[in-house]
Amino acid sequence: MRRTMQHSTDIAFAGETLMGSKPSAASLTVLSALEGAGLEAWIVGGWVRDALMGALGHDIDICCSGSWEESAAALRSCGIAVVESGVKFGGITAVVDGERIEVTAYRLDGFYTDGRHPENVQRATCVEDDLARRDFTVNAMAWHPARGLLDCYDGRGDLERRQIRAVGEPRRRFEEDALRMLRAVRFACRLDFAMDPATAQALAECAPLLDQVARERVGIELEGILVTRHGGDALIRYPELMCAAIPELTRMRGFDQRTPYHAFDVYDHTARVLTVAGELSRFRIDGGDPSAPPSPSLMWAALLHDIAKPDCFTVDERGRGHFYGHPEVGAKLAEKIMRRLSCSNDLIRDVSLLIHDHDRPLDPERISLLRQMQRFARSGVDTARLMGELFDLKRADTLGKASGCFYYVEEIERMREMCRELLANREAYSIKTLDLAGSDLIACGMAPGPRIGEALTRALEGAIVGAVANEREALLAYLGF
Repeated sequence: MRRTMQHSTDIAFAGETLMGSKPSAASLTVLSALEGAGLEAWIVGGWVRDALMGALGHDIDICCSGSWEESAAALRSCGIAVVESGVKFGGITAVVDGERIEVTAYRLDGFYTDGRHPENVQRATCVEDDLARRDFTVNAMAWHPARGLLDCYDGRGDLERRQIRAVGEPRRRFEEDALRMLRAVRFACRLDFAMDPATAQALAECAPLLDQVARERVGIELEGILVTRHGGDALIRYPELMCAAIPELTRMRGFDQRTPYHAFDVYDHTARVLTVAGELSRFRIDGGDPSAPPSPSLMWAALLHDIAKPDCFTVDERGRGHFYGHPEVGAKLAEKIMRRLSCSNDLIRDVSLLIHDHDRPLDPERISLLRQMQRFARSGVDTARLMGELFDLKRADTLGKASGCFYYVEEIERMREMCRELLANREAYSIKTLDLAGSDLIACGMAPGPRIGEALTRALEGAIVGAVANEREALLAYLGF
């Protein structure tokens, strides 16, 4: 598609800003250096999309008519540092005042033989050809301070319609790069957009192609979906794709729990838990920023908390379903799934703990809460954070059940408030939180060795059960010093 076509948007958006958003000084320096060498250059991709939406903060990418060698020479001649970061695909990185600007040549992708990467990359003669190879219309726009907006595929219209639509034929886009399917869902969830019907149909039909993608990349995109707070929508709207990403989810679809405590099958219950957990993460006991995205550990735990229910299902003599042991089995299965997706060890540990304890009895009593905190502390986690996430998971799980269970929410919030008070009052729940150290015992005459640890453990137990206050002198007296 060439610029012989009319672009009314070119005139409407010509100027130094796009919808009030101005590119960084560093990016304009790079743009000027490239065009000063006789090359054509445009700002493309995410910055253009976000600027049209009135959002800020996306990294700036520049697309250029020159080869990477020509672009590098033009930049270096102006004293701009260049990193040859992606020359295989025609890309370099310009560094100006510490800001990194990606610069790529106009290109055409060759055949995709692995469902992820083009076999080869060819130079394109114009920016329109480069935009034609991109994934979605909202990402296939270019902008220049003087020439304005170049929008060959009505990406701006799709932003106004709040929809994600593939550039060209959706099946072809997904067959070229199967990871684009998860990217489509991530964009839809992050922007709270719908999916263009043809694109949604292609997602369902092409979902099996996800097997061609490295599991690590699948895990990264899944996490990107989960932390948008719209992971529940993704499960409901795009079940074929989500089940292709994690095949164990397939067994949950339509799985009748056969219990008065649940109004939905396991899959739909999980979707509701994801939605509620994402919103509840705004209210954490660790003092975190309520506007920040929900923690990955909470959202992974919400997704996988009932993953083992199909394995643990039994029916009693009255015809009621039970899932004895599903938290313990689920914690192990979640660990297996997340290792397959190359998640970090710390994330796997936190998710496993949350799933293991999500159905564990917990009472709004001091000792009950301190015991739970002690369990978490033994695993080396951030106990305050994980306790907050446990309450979020318990509340979300409750609100995803039948309405007759909602009474438990009030008790969960009482426990949350009590936990806040225990933390504020510096109650002991681990050796580390005791107001007593091994050095204090040595100073009192105890010889270094195993007895130090035994004494501290005894002091901790006394503090937890309320036999002694968590104060140094009181603890020493409790131990007989």
